[in-house]
Amino acid sequence: MYIVCVCGLGMGSSLILKMTVDKALKELGCGGHEIEHWDAGTVSSKNADLIVTSEDFRDKFAGKDNVVYVRNVVSTPEVKEKMKEYLEAKGLL
Repeated sequence: MYIVCVCGLGMGSSLILKMTVDKALKELGCGGHEIEHWDAGTVSSKNADLIVTSEDFRDKFAGKDNVVYVRNVVSTPEVKEKMKEYLEAKGLL
């Protein structure tokens, strides 16, 4: 699965979110995912299986069914819970 973590500029919080997503997936026993971090403008040119971003970007990705929104990009428990919900809903976990 190709996962893209998104923030406004693609440098700060998206990198932190990438590390949090990676840790959460490892705790869920999921491996083999490619995870990158990008800015909100660039992500539209990426063919991501899953986009993980903060609640701040809900309007940008409205209507997409491959987006996980989090409130706290450093909260492994929150990211783990939301990733688990998404993966279970898609039959991937």
